[in-house]
Amino acid sequence: MRIITYNVNGIRSAVKKGFIDWLNTDPADIICLQEIKAHKEDVPVADIEATGYTVYTFSAQKKGYSGVAILTKIKPDKVQYGNGLHQSDFEGRVITADFGDVTLVNAYFPSGTSGEDRQTYKYQWLAEFFEYIQELRKTRPHLIVCGDYNICHQAIDIHDPVRNKNYTGFLPDERAWMDKLFGNGFVDTFRHFNKEPHHYTWWSAFAGARANNKGWRIDYLNVTEPLAQKLKHAEIRPDVRHSDHCPVFLEINN
Repeated sequence: MRIITYNVNGIRSAVKKGFIDWLNTDPADIICLQEIKAHKEDVPVADIEATGYTVYTFSAQKKGYSGVAILTKIKPDKVQYGNGLHQSDFEGRVITADFGDVTLVNAYFPSGTSGEDRQTYKYQWLAEFFEYIQELRKTRPHLIVCGDYNICHQAIDIHDPVRNKNYTGFLPDERAWMDKLFGNGFVDTFRHFNKEPHHYTWWSAFAGARANNKGWRIDYLNVTEPLAQKLKHAEIRPDVRHSDHCPVFLEINN
């Protein structure tokens, strides 16, 4: 099973930059998208399905905002839209699919960049989401949780940890949440294979950040420990450029 997580920063914008051509290269069996910024009727479903993927979307109520999707060549046994939490579901932040005994959770975490109220909600969302996946594990222990977490876990995951230490996405309480996640039976699949610095998944649009690789690693494919022995390969693909993020790839025996 080959899986990608990818914040496309607007599915319609990504299509204009060659996203459909990229899908035709068969980049993965399952592609989890975040920040699609479109209601289902505005997603180019026919064009995507022509490449061999079936499309499942969960959009925010607000137009042009947030939203997640799963594109898959493997038929899921079940798809759940949302996680039952009102604000999270209103913002279209979580979609879940079962593939045999594996459950894939695709999430777009709040960013906190637009002010104190949103940072407060981010902490609320993190607490609620942690409870959601912990409860899910009781009946579905083989979990893959992926998406745009909007958090750098460690100093190695950000180009300038000193200057960014007081910015949302690298705050102590956010990083502590990641510590809690990995301390409670989840595995960071990229770091499972690669311990080297300078690997990022998002770059600012300013000051040539991407060209100079001054980025943040905020997109993850994490698995519960029962799946760790099945991991085959993980990588970040910065050369794919339909967005200010890039895809993160995982291959797992299933």
